[in-house]
Amino acid sequence: MPPIHPSRRRFLATGALLATAPWAPAARAGMPDALVRAARAEGRIVSVGMPDGWANWKQTWADLSRLYGLAHVDTDMSSAEEIAKMIAEGAHGTVDIGDVGFEFGAVAKARGVTAAYKPATWAQVPDWAKDPEGHWALGYTGTIALAVNTRRLPQAPRTWRELFASRARVDIGEVGRAAQANAGVLAAAVALGGGEQQLEPALAAFGALARAGRLLSVNPAPALMERGEADVFVLWDFNALAYRDTLPNKADYAIVIPADGSVTSGYTSILNVHAPHPNAARLAREYIFSDAGQLNLARGYARPVRVDHLALPADVQARLLASAQYRAARPVHVAEWTEAARTLGPRWQGGVLAGAR
Repeated sequence: MPPIHPSRRRFLATGALLATAPWAPAARAGMPDALVRAARAEGRIVSVGMPDGWANWKQTWADLSRLYGLAHVDTDMSSAEEIAKMIAEGAHGTVDIGDVGFEFGAVAKARGVTAAYKPATWAQVPDWAKDPEGHWALGYTGTIALAVNTRRLPQAPRTWRELFASRARVDIGEVGRAAQANAGVLAAAVALGGGEQQLEPALAAFGALARAGRLLSVNPAPALMERGEADVFVLWDFNALAYRDTLPNKADYAIVIPADGSVTSGYTSILNVHAPHPNAARLAREYIFSDAGQLNLARGYARPVRVDHLALPADVQARLLASAQYRAARPVHVAEWTEAARTLGPRWQGGVLAGAR
């Protein structure tokens, strides 16, 4: 998750005018002129939780460098780590922008680490996907999927029930710390008759895997998939598809949305209230929600939040899973999930990992 943004004092000194300026809507291919000038003067943007290989951030950083002269560096972190870093650094923040899971947006705002900013395309972001004041807004959505190594599991499980009944070794990731892993637990709970406030079915199922020595709690990554560290990896659909494409053995993997239930959520940028480069952070958000930035996300297999206002090229559409796979997926009930996710870490540690073999 994104680290804490630099000092509020510096933010006010360099960005107060920009913070309150009544920006005219940016041209589809352009950005607000005053914001561009201010960001160029800063010349740099520091992110957390926005690595090149996730949702095609690589192209967005390349665009911001090529078009606006912004040098970029990222440190990959979980959502919880990003917020914790911002809180710990306080007025001495070192990061400008981060990307956190849906349920973490409200948490970051409540902890006072976010700066509000509404990009020019704000009206095209659905109300459910944004904070009314502009502290957070989903740039893209994802649905929990299974990346199944069919060389190791010729009969690929198509449902959670089939997965838990199999002898597969499963990598769920860092539950309690990573939004992707948390959502994987919720997706399993939904399939097994539970939900945001009824995670027990999933915790029991994963607990059985842990006791059998078949549960891996390291965040999934292409290197782990290439080496076959697990038989099944629980991932957002966009990560599963993108990771598979990087593998020399990509033909070994089938990407499946569980037919008995899954959840759709998303990720939001958060701008550090203490950002050292506050205008660069705003420009980055502006670009992420522009047509070009949204298409970059789509090319990274993520579903852009403004998808209804975009014309997706045929090559992009061809890279995505068939819509029929999503029939059993439903949106996360974010208000309930934000509360439940706060207690998931301790419940996972005490009720699942404590019995691991």
